[in-house]
Formats: sequence, C-alpha cells, structure tokens
Amino acid sequence: MDYQIDPADWDGFQAVMGERGGCGGCWCMLWRRSAAQMRAGQGAGNRAAMKALFDAGQVPGLVARHDGQPVGWIQVDARSAFPRLAGSRILKPVDDRPVWSVACFLVDKAHRRSGLSRHLLDAAADFARDRGAEILEGYPIDTDQDRYPPVYAWTGFMGAFLATGFTEVARRAPTRPIMRKGL
Repeated sequence: MDYQIDPADWDGFQAVMGERGGCGGCWCMLWRRSAAQMRAGQGAGNRAAMKALFDAGQVPGLVARHDGQPVGWIQVDARSAFPRLAGSRILKPVDDRPVWSVACFLVDKAHRRSGLSRHLLDAAADFARDRGAEILEGYPIDTDQDRYPPVYAWTGFMGAFLATGFTEVARRAPTRPIMRKGL
C-alpha cells in the first residue's frame, strides 16, 4: 500500500486516535505525564494536554495517510519530552547520550500487517535526523506469539525495528528490548 507520512496535524492525529483517544483515553500522553496525571486526565484531560502541545506549535509525531485518510500515528520526540521513561525500571536511560524516542504507534485495524509500522519508523528517523537527532531509540515488544493483542503493542514490535535498522542495546525484561538506530 502507498502511504503519505507527514508531521502530524491536530485533525489527522485526532482522526487516528478515534473517539476513545487511542488506548483507553491516553491520547498518547502516557510517557509525557505522571501516573497520577494520566489517571486524573484519562480521556478529556489527556486530550486537552495533547491539544495544548499542538496549539503551542509542537509536532509530537507523524501521521500516515492512505488515499487521504489518516490511518497511522507514531509519536517521536526528544527523550526529554517523555519524563516518565526516566523513572521506568525497564525503560530507564541506557546512558547519558541525547536520544530521540519512538514512544508509541497506533495503526488503523485495516492497515495492520501491511508494513505501515516500518514506514512510520523510517519516517520517524528522517524526522528526528532533520531536527538534529543523532540517535533514535524505541521500546518494542519482543514476543513469539503469532497474534499478540494490538492494544498491548502500542510501542511496536521488535521485528519492525530490526527491519528498519535498529539494534538492541539493552534488555531489562524478557520481552522489552531497548533498540537504537544511529542517524
């Protein structure tokens, strides 16, 4: 399939997130907010927090379109934009090098298993490089299950990262590698 991937605009992002705001009203704010802020903001509060980023002129990720319709999202930003990662036992920083992070994906059901995640990762690498990043990092799921529930794979799958040139640099849990790609 042919995809057009561009810096996200609010309308495209909102269309991909749907009425429920992605996974349970997160609106892709999980790594940007504390656990307490996430719980308190579930749904409308998280939506407003993400909208504020767009309104401030920030581009928190990319939207993929097929035939003009938004069908995919990847959140990519400087790791410092995701303070909750720093406190994660499993995903805490590997070192003190400045990296950009792929924090999450959301792909429309009709476009899963189409290679869109790989296209989004390639576009995220270009996006980060164009903004001065030298390293892009991701936190995919590594599972041998054929049908892993997509709702739990919002950080992507290891296979897509490997296929786009990422290598594993750390693993603090059996199914959660930290992957990097030099830009």
